[in-house]
Formats: sequence, C-alpha cells, structure tokens
Amino acid sequence: MKKMAPWLITILLAITLIVMAAFLLVNQMTGPAKGGQVKAAVDEVELPKHLTADEIVSVTSTIDDIKTNLSDPNYVVIMDFAFQLDKDTSKEAFDKIKDYKIKPIIIKTLADTKPEELTGAKGKDNLSSKLLNLLNKSLPEGKLIQIDITDFIMSTI
Repeated sequence: MKKMAPWLITILLAITLIVMAAFLLVNQMTGPAKGGQVKAAVDEVELPKHLTADEIVSVTSTIDDIKTNLSDPNYVVIMDFAFQLDKDTSKEAFDKIKDYKIKPIIIKTLADTKPEELTGAKGKDNLSSKLLNLLNKSLPEGKLIQIDITDFIMSTI
C-alpha cells in the first residue's frame, strides 16, 4: 500500500489539474463577459434598409486609380473603390476630404498588406473591413456603411 500511495496521489493530482484546465477554458470561451460583448455588438447593428438606385447613387462616392506597391515591393496594385455613406451630407463631407485624408489611409493600408492577403474574395472582404474601421474614425460627420472594390489589378514589377 505504501508503494501505491505516490502513484495514486500523482494520478489524482493530474486528473484534478486536467479538469480545472478544461473548466477554465470552457468558462473563458463562453463566459458572461464574452457573451455580453457579443450581445452588445449584435444589438448595435442596424438592419439595412433597401435603397433605390437613385438613393444609392446619391450616397456613394468613388476613388479611382489608386496605384501603389504592396508590402512586397515586387508587387503593385491598381484599385478603384466605391464608398457608400449613411446620408447625403456625409457624402458631401467625404468628397471634400477624400483626396487629403481618405486616399493616404488607403495607400498606407495597402503598403502594409501582403500580396497573398488580397487573393480571393475573402482577402478583398478583409481589406474592405479594415478600411471601413480605419476610415470611419477619420470622417468629420456620418459614417461609412460599405466599401466595395470596383476594379482590382495586382501584378509583379
């Protein structure tokens, strides 16, 4: 019995540690703080209203022919963007600053992007999401609703 006691203690200690680690991981992944954040984010989202073609044109601005190198200097990208804003006044403010504030942010973001990050629809969606977050911070009024890539060419130099 004396020879088995250390083995039993070691096994019980190992089982206890495994159960505690599993409990902490499950609690961290589905804890109330994370669920509260997700619920708050979902509550913030507004359902998009359907716009007519004329309404879409009135709140959409474009930036054409952005040419820049990516983080790999052997790759160059030429892109056109369409920016949909929440209202007409936001579009007017956006149009006033797009060459001075918006375009440099896009170029800096592309300069930090690797060529493989832009491949496929998922890569372009990730770029649009990243730009949406960055550009909304620098808008004087209103907010960007959607960014679409309307033209895309990536090539090696």
